[in-house]
Parts: sequence; structure tokens; C-alpha cells
Amino acid sequence: MGGAVQRRFMGWTAVVAALGMTAALSACGGDSGSEDVTLTLVAADYGTSAANSSEKYWNRVAEGFEKSHPGIEVDVRIYPWTDVDREVAEMVKAGKAPDIAQIGAYADYAKAGKIYTADQMLAIRTQANFLPVLSDAGKIQGRQYGLPFVASTRLLFYNKELFRQAGLDAPQTWTDIQHHASALKQRGVGYPFALPLGQEESQAETMMWLLSGGGGYTDDVGSYDIDSDKNVATLQWLKDNLVGKGLTGPVEPGKLDRAKAFAAFTKGEVGMLNGHPTLMRKAEAKGIDVGMVPLPGIDGPTRGTMGVADWMMGFKQNDHRREIGTFFDYAYSDANVLAFADEYDMLPVTGSASAVMESDAEHKPLRGFLAALPNSQFYPYAKTSWAGVSEGLKKNIGDAVAPDGSPRSVLSAIASAAGRAESAE
Repeated sequence: MGGAVQRRFMGWTAVVAALGMTAALSACGGDSGSEDVTLTLVAADYGTSAANSSEKYWNRVAEGFEKSHPGIEVDVRIYPWTDVDREVAEMVKAGKAPDIAQIGAYADYAKAGKIYTADQMLAIRTQANFLPVLSDAGKIQGRQYGLPFVASTRLLFYNKELFRQAGLDAPQTWTDIQHHASALKQRGVGYPFALPLGQEESQAETMMWLLSGGGGYTDDVGSYDIDSDKNVATLQWLKDNLVGKGLTGPVEPGKLDRAKAFAAFTKGEVGMLNGHPTLMRKAEAKGIDVGMVPLPGIDGPTRGTMGVADWMMGFKQNDHRREIGTFFDYAYSDANVLAFADEYDMLPVTGSASAVMESDAEHKPLRGFLAALPNSQFYPYAKTSWAGVSEGLKKNIGDAVAPDGSPRSVLSAIASAAGRAESAE
């Protein structure tokens, strides 16, 4: 066995040796013999066309892995992001779980006992290399099930040219946002502050604002706290000071999807909005001079921001624990992690790859996002109820800032549904 495998099974080997049964080790499920193994890997496609499909990335990784690990082959299957979670769920339900899945959530499978914990698969050095904030986001009751694959953070974007024309500095507080948006509106900017609370991604936009107001979706012990006084006050401020004053553009927030807001920013029609690294690249490619600052808060820049992560996991069904772990140890090398992050304007999830990106001048535009990652807060990924709660937010949160909307009533209804779902977990 190689050093990585030896470390993974050190505890088990010691137990077996103590029982005088080391000869039986080769017969244990997932650790058996030298038969060839084919791992099935299902992953999401981050690409926008055949030219940059994630299939190309995973095929390169699989090819490199197979060359250095004879006897283990990898069957790569790529699905669109809109389909991959459903495809994996159907495979699991049919009793044909993949060995490895790269999807958006892990909690359901972890709580059903269908996936391995990180320490059951990974070499110590691999697990220890994950950024702590991401390892924590992958844990349920202290055990890590979700392996972070890529991450992203959010900053406030502003159009520097529009700001120069209006004589404005970068915003640091909510008051600055209101003042700047008013000045931009007077100069004819279509969307002084784009506020996408449509169904596409409004749970993200909402979380950014709640964090900037000192709240969030959960409390200090991890229970839902959606209708807290701080959250109500944040949405009331948005309703009264941005939406109510006509500073969010011609499309009401509840009907504005993120993709449309981002497209408007790349056309120079938006003064400010919350964005991520991919938008930065697209806007710069369109000639927009992009400014980026930490999310403004009530009295100054928000100390933390919203982070987003996607997840890898290893399924137990085929008893390929050792081979899955060996593949993960290979896939999480700096070269592989950075190659994917570079291709899709994402952030690496390991400490060593982050250090490389931080020191590389080529990645200077991403340093603000990298700096925000250690203090980021994530969706409550460990809750199996989160998917349903997220859908409720997407469908209803826009009503909270509508002219006749009530932030407290809308948040209370979402919170009640979340509480029922959490009780059923």
C-alpha cells in the first residue's frame, strides 16, 4: 500500500493486528484484493458550450489518474446543473448509486447513511488541506460528509465610469448605497441598484442583505431564525429606502432574475449590484470598468459575506471506499484544483491552492474574493430541509419589498414553513 492508503487505514489495521487477524484484511468490503475496479463519477457541467464543458476537465483528470493508478478506471458522466441533482437522486433510488458525485447538496445522503465520511476516504493531508470554513460547512454533527469542490464569495460591484461621472466614491454603508443610487438615478442610470429577488437566485441575494444587516438564515446554534427582528429590519430598509424610492430600476425586484441583472450590468445599465467572480470577468470582457468592495453594512463594510460551495461525496453502495479515496487524493492536487478554478472563475477550496492563487499576479482580480472566503457564511447545507426552505424563499421573498408587501408577514410565513420542515428532519 502507498503512504496515503496506509494513513487512511492505520486505525483499522491496528485493531485487526490486535485481534491477530491481519490476514483477513484483504477480504474486507471496499479493501478487497487486486481486481480491476471502475468508478462511476457523476458531475455537473459548469460550461456554457461544448468548448468549455466540464466533461473535458474530468476526462483529463480521469486519464491522468488511470495512468498513475493501474487497475482503477473512471467512468465520467456529466449532466447539466439543472439536471444533475435529479439524475443522482434517481440513480440512488434505483439502487445504482454512482461511486462519486459532484452536486449541490450532501445532507440527504449523509443522513440516510449512503455516503462515507471524509475521514473514511481521504488521506490525512487531503482532508486537512480544505479551508476550515468549507470543512465546517460540509459537516453534520461534527463529522464531515461533504467535500467542498469549488467555492465562491460575493462582493458589491459598481460601475466605476458611472461613479466617476456622478462624482461618487465606493459605498461603505447602506446610507452610501441610498445616496449613490439617488445620484445615479438623477443622471439617468437605468438600474441605480439592481436588486434581483426573482425566483432564479433570490435566496442568495436575500442572504447577502440579511448578513449585511447583522442577521442571517440561522442563529448561533444553527436553528432557523428567518423572521428575526434584524432580518425584518433589513427588508424593511430595502422596501422603504431603495425599492420605495424607485432606485432599483424599471423591473420590480420580485420579477428581476439574477441573470437579467447581470446582463444589464455588462451593458453598462447598472450602477451597483451584488456579484461574483464570473460576473467580473464577463463585465470586463464587455469593457466595463468594475469596482468591487465588501458588502456595505449599516455602519460600515460587512465583516463577513455570503459564500457558496458545491460538493463532492463518495457513495457506499459499491464498496469502493479505498478506490474512491485514492481518486479524491489525486483530484484534490493543487494542479487539478487550480485548473478547474481558472476555467470557471471560481475559488479553490484548499489552503495550498489558495496560497498559490493569492501569490500569483495573474489572479490579482480575485484577491478580494479570496480574502472574503475565510469569514464567509454559507447556506445551512447540513439541513435536509434547506432545499425546500430555499424554494420557499425564491417564490415569496420578492413580495416582502413590493409596494403593498409586509417584510414581517412574508418572513414569518417562510419561517413557519422552515420550522415545520426542521422538526420533520
